Amino acid sequence: MEILNLKLLGRPLRLEGTMSGWQRLYWDHQVVSEVAATTEADGNATHIFELHGEQGVIKCYISVSINWHPFEVSYSVTINDQIVDEGKRSLQDLEHSAPQEVMPIKKELNLVGLASLGFKLFKSAKVIKVVLAGASVAAYSWFFSLQFALALIACLVFHEYGHIRAMKYFGMKTKGIYLIPFFGGLALGDDKINTRWQDVVISIMGPSFGLFLSIVCLILYKLTGEIFFAGLAGFNALLNLFNLLPILPLDGGHILKSISFSMDSKVGIAACALGAALGVFLSYQLGLALLGFLLLIGSVEILAEWRLRHESRLYPLDGYGQLFSLIWYLLTVSSLIGIIWYLSGTGDALLGLPLQVLQS
Repeated sequence: MEILNLKLLGRPLRLEGTMSGWQRLYWDHQVVSEVAATTEADGNATHIFELHGEQGVIKCYISVSINWHPFEVSYSVTINDQIVDEGKRSLQDLEHSAPQEVMPIKKELNLVGLASLGFKLFKSAKVIKVVLAGASVAAYSWFFSLQFALALIACLVFHEYGHIRAMKYFGMKTKGIYLIPFFGGLALGDDKINTRWQDVVISIMGPSFGLFLSIVCLILYKLTGEIFFAGLAGFNALLNLFNLLPILPLDGGHILKSISFSMDSKVGIAACALGAALGVFLSYQLGLALLGFLLLIGSVEILAEWRLRHESRLYPLDGYGQLFSLIWYLLTVSSLIGIIWYLSGTGDALLGLPLQVLQS
């Protein structure tokens, strides 16, 4: 992960590191110092290097003291025996900053590269949002109705807006929401993440906003008696429940992956596996065959990747963060299922459709 990002002699100075003790220092995108991994990640490290400029040789010393639990970094930058910068960085600073690219990757000019570049340029234009939104409305209206298309677009936009709000909370730059016909929506950000907590919050805020929308629709249904609001509540609940399945790249896959990859002990991952098995069992007991099957597939996928967790450069969740994230996830899933179950009990065939989908 990116531990420090400073300026030295007008050029970027960037320190990367992992909890295994490995560190690498970049100055102007060039590696100038490296510390090998050790059995003890916490402690002090000193990076010594020389810069050659018009004024001759400049000796630089970067002293870094890292404490991982809780995360805190103290540093000082010395040039020719004179301290030019020093300070501290906390976990909150880490969460509200975006890692920078170390070195631009040079790609050969070919048709694939040109197509990719063209798509990125096209995607960055504001007009593409309008074009995709119009295409989505037209496509859904063709297969269903204009009223259903507009309601579906509203659900997708509200869900993706939850992701956008979370990105902005962490100070990340966003490109906005893109609607893709028959594939849903996509909230795009310019910046990368530094921590597992960022991944959890950004991922779960979409379904959380969706849950809030379903609750509002239920209230409107109770107040007005309009079945349209009840249908919108049920369909929106099903849409957000699907996004919480533990399958990558769905939101649920990111959430449970961040939780399980933050567990260092075998006891922790065993508890995670037992929880997944319990979820599958309960799904089948309640007759939610589709949900149980997809839950099983997603859990196996995440557990299979658990052995690669140490290769990640994202700061992991602590024990409190793991528990809080899991409770938030389970409450959101349970609430969405509860809404679907409640609406199916009204006796209306349309309102019972989301539950039939889960039981298929």
